[in-house]
Amino acid sequence: MTGTINAIVFPGGFNLPLWAAERQGFFAKRALDVRLHPTQNSMEQLTGLIDGKWDIAFTGFDNVVAYQEGQGEAAASNEPDLFVFMGGDDAFLRLVVQPAIHTYADLKGKTLAVDAMTTGFAFVLRKMLALNGIAESEVTFERADGTMQRWEAMKAGKYAGTLLRTPFDLMAERAGLRVLERASALFHDYQGIVGAARRGWARDNRDVLARFIHAYLDALAWLFDPENRSRAAEILQAGVPNMTPELASDVCGVFLNPVGGFEPEARMNVAGMQQVLDLRSEYGQQQKKLPDPGKYFDLAYYKAARELV
Repeated sequence: MTGTINAIVFPGGFNLPLWAAERQGFFAKRALDVRLHPTQNSMEQLTGLIDGKWDIAFTGFDNVVAYQEGQGEAAASNEPDLFVFMGGDDAFLRLVVQPAIHTYADLKGKTLAVDAMTTGFAFVLRKMLALNGIAESEVTFERADGTMQRWEAMKAGKYAGTLLRTPFDLMAERAGLRVLERASALFHDYQGIVGAARRGWARDNRDVLARFIHAYLDALAWLFDPENRSRAAEILQAGVPNMTPELASDVCGVFLNPVGGFEPEARMNVAGMQQVLDLRSEYGQQQKKLPDPGKYFDLAYYKAARELV
């Protein structure tokens, strides 16, 4: 029996495992009809997930925590019932700045773009500034929606800097912008993108979710096989507007690097989750200590996927 899944994702090449699962037939093999819906920002994504418009989301782990803890940027119509069912990556966050910016000190008095001030990626940026001696009073933050929108704004010269995810950082460098620093240089462990769903939906669709995870893992295994690298680059190029073959090859080199790329088996990084909680404990509105990553994930569906043949 075919299972239909409506998944909401941020636009960008980091959806490569989903595209590979679709184009290489891994979803079809598991009798799945996975429909990807791009989102403008985390508010649309998370409120839609909570309200049942979407079945699953690929989103920042911090977004799951934020809305579960009542600290989300926007209000949902229903009580949040979210959890994480698998990991993904460290978010590939890079601080991209205009060509005239050479140091953190050059950012003083400038405007920086964020998705939303209450999201984890904004917390990463705020911590990067603090660790480099820049007080929040010395910069201005402006909400500018998701990565795609911030990238377009940076190209237009609207902001001095923002955090961008690969491949937008490499695209930015080719456009003459500068990567000032990688977030991973300051945060050894960070849980970025995860697969998330409502607990109620997952209970009602246990087999469908397990099949989805299994197909996703098959896609990752296929992507990490060196023999498939050229085909992976073709899939990436087809999915991202204006991506050249050379850029697609470079981006695949980042995504499919065993160190710092996609988590090869989509496992959750519990230490990275703790880092996210520490940042939210420090910067979240209605500040409270968040000490337990286990509150936000359930391994049962991942384990069920591993048992499928």
